[in-house]
Amino acid sequence: MTARSVPERPAGRGGRYEVPVWERRGLSQRMRRLLLEGDVTGRYGGATDSDAGYRLTMALAVGCSQPGRAWTPADFFRALLYTPTAGGAWARRLRERKGTDYAEAKLTAMLDRARQLVAGAPAITCRQDALEAIETVRQVVEEREWPGAGGAGSDLKNLIARLSLCERAGGLDHAASVRQLAEAMGCARATVEASNRRLVDGGWLVLLKSGSGKLHGSMWRLKIPDPERSRGAREVVGGGARVGRSPAAGYRGAGTVLATHTTDTRTIGSLMHHDAFHHHGHGLSGARILACLDPLDGIDVHALREATGLHRSTVTRRLRRLVDDGLVAELGGYYYLASALAGPARLHPDEDLLDHSAHQRGTSGRSRARRERHQSERAYYQHWLAERTPRRRQRGSKLVPDSVIDQNTGEILDERWRGWDLSDPRHPTFPTPAQAA
Repeated sequence: MTARSVPERPAGRGGRYEVPVWERRGLSQRMRRLLLEGDVTGRYGGATDSDAGYRLTMALAVGCSQPGRAWTPADFFRALLYTPTAGGAWARRLRERKGTDYAEAKLTAMLDRARQLVAGAPAITCRQDALEAIETVRQVVEEREWPGAGGAGSDLKNLIARLSLCERAGGLDHAASVRQLAEAMGCARATVEASNRRLVDGGWLVLLKSGSGKLHGSMWRLKIPDPERSRGAREVVGGGARVGRSPAAGYRGAGTVLATHTTDTRTIGSLMHHDAFHHHGHGLSGARILACLDPLDGIDVHALREATGLHRSTVTRRLRRLVDDGLVAELGGYYYLASALAGPARLHPDEDLLDHSAHQRGTSGRSRARRERHQSERAYYQHWLAERTPRRRQRGSKLVPDSVIDQNTGEILDERWRGWDLSDPRHPTFPTPAQAA
């Protein structure tokens, strides 16, 4: 069915005709196809047909509540209840079963809920705006000091992994499971769960919806906490009263000037999941130090301590291990990035060199073992769901006993059920006088 096949009727003088409501109010192409054709791709499928219909109708309500559209309840009723659109099939079945008043009240409540959801979300008009919002959060994360103790390192890795997920998702709202984050961060599930709790309490994360089933992960929203938002720009240490940054690590003069704290989240994100930077290897501290080094301009321990915010003994210990594994070169008290790791723009991980370092530190194979363990856990959970769901549905949802209908002929054997529509034993219906006539 198309919008043009709906009968049009005159709307007044001048011979003008009234156009369908979805054309007058405007809908995106995706919502228009969903209204006219229904869920042909199965995107909004549910456990039952009723569940799938509710999901589809709620998606239409959100599409009708976007900025610049703001459908009224009367418009929503007309498009779903009083026009034979495929997307309104669930609403029309609801009207047949429970009456017009109930159906209109239900649709009004769904439209109000959709408006609240849209009003609470930040206004993003295009993908570029979404990427700018992600980059704003990344800048706050990079300018904040993350000490190595107290779980702050795990929180930093968690935020770095989520920033990558947000870039792929095209916004600050993203789906992430605990196992997925554990593989990206290179740590255990318990570490990720504890970090999630700290980030929620600290205002960095908002849990939108808990994951359920085998195909739906938890939905999160990444945001900037209010204390970080109000802090603003940081003054440069040792740089007078000006606001900004001193020469970053890796640039001319960075080894002798006190650099402000900075964290290259993209470089750290390319290293933290590798076995060489496991907790018992070089760790997150080693990745943060490598992100500050340059193959041409050297930097001393004091400047590294200022740039990373780590303790001096931690920087010295990590540098000694990095030099032993060939990841860092030392000359006259200054440290340089190994030429094998140098890239055109930033550090470029060399898999052979990092694998050799992981073998030297005894952490080789940790990531592979973690992925295999997670795969077996997922397979066990999906098998458990597949066996549990049919028994749960069969236990108390069937309203018509088996003895009522002859399984061979379909004849109703119990006279008390005579006149009922028993095509669905879980939802028997009795026809109204109009339907019976």
